[in-house]
Amino acid sequence: MTEKKVILVTGVSDFWGAEMARRLIERNHDGYHVIGLDAEPPEEEIKGLDFIQADVRNSLLLNLLLSENVHTVCHLVFQETNRPNEATFDLNVMGTMKLLGACAEAGVKKVVLKSSMAVYGALPQNPAFLTEEHPVQGSRAYGYTRDLVEIEAFCNGFRRQVPEMMLTILRFSSIIGPKCSTPLTRFLKQSLAPTLLGFDPQMQVIHEKDVIGALEFAVEQDRPGVFNVAAEGNLPLSRLSALAAKFNLPVFHLFAYFGVNVAGSAGVKASTYFPMELDYLRYSWVGDLKRMHEEFSFTLQYTAEEALREFAGEQRVRRYTPESAVLAYDEERLRDTIERRRRMRAQDLSADQQAGEGEQHD
Repeated sequence: MTEKKVILVTGVSDFWGAEMARRLIERNHDGYHVIGLDAEPPEEEIKGLDFIQADVRNSLLLNLLLSENVHTVCHLVFQETNRPNEATFDLNVMGTMKLLGACAEAGVKKVVLKSSMAVYGALPQNPAFLTEEHPVQGSRAYGYTRDLVEIEAFCNGFRRQVPEMMLTILRFSSIIGPKCSTPLTRFLKQSLAPTLLGFDPQMQVIHEKDVIGALEFAVEQDRPGVFNVAAEGNLPLSRLSALAAKFNLPVFHLFAYFGVNVAGSAGVKASTYFPMELDYLRYSWVGDLKRMHEEFSFTLQYTAEEALREFAGEQRVRRYTPESAVLAYDEERLRDTIERRRRMRAQDLSADQQAGEGEQHD
């Protein structure tokens, strides 16, 4: 009997950790022993999960990694906040540093981290496509971005100090889906989508299912390095909002950034009502996907338009809608599903043919 590979997933009381643990257990129940680690237990039981209640900053984490003979860690503990604060910095940044240090000392073979293309920053001088080598210049005014920039800065040095450990960092574009809560989903769930007057930047999205799929792929395959991960098809913000069935509310950018005084009162910034950092709705921050295709070799299920149409349909169905509108959505969703399955079969067939040709040459 072969010994099962031990995979430790952190953050299983939150959406990403719970979904990742379920995915690994459901698809690889015979080959993996999945341990879930979090300071709080999951709200819903995850069948087959070996749950251990502990904070990633616990001083005994090294002992746990050694005693359980952990092979791979998928680190998904991350608290998202708009404003920087020390409590989340300690959990997000210091927690990641302590976890990586314990992994190195325990001889863990692989660590997979979830990051974001937001670390590049949304700047007027950005090139059309940002490669993984582009400087990380994300804004430190937004807590979520600041903490990711700090984590990646630490990882750069860590990778050089511990070259024997495989470290995979996946920088995802804006994530969208019916279950997850992200800056983009919160932006699009508003009755009106506020935008900056005169600005219509190119945007990238990725479906929540493809995020989990990419994380699972990184756990299963040996792909050390940093990779941009996004769906095919860049869209201007206006088109993105239209596909999500949202009306744009243009706001003069000086008012949004600096606010105005009303009847002698203190200045009120329109940015208070923006669930995304303003610069990311003003300037382009599109990632280059060449490395995702050629080195990471992961194929996403959803195009950008498919992900947005599905999101819009889910939002319509959750509200009261006439039966004809629900029927139309069902037809649209099925049309996208048929196309997506056809595309995936064609890609699988192409991969099989290439593998067969390689065997013939051998």
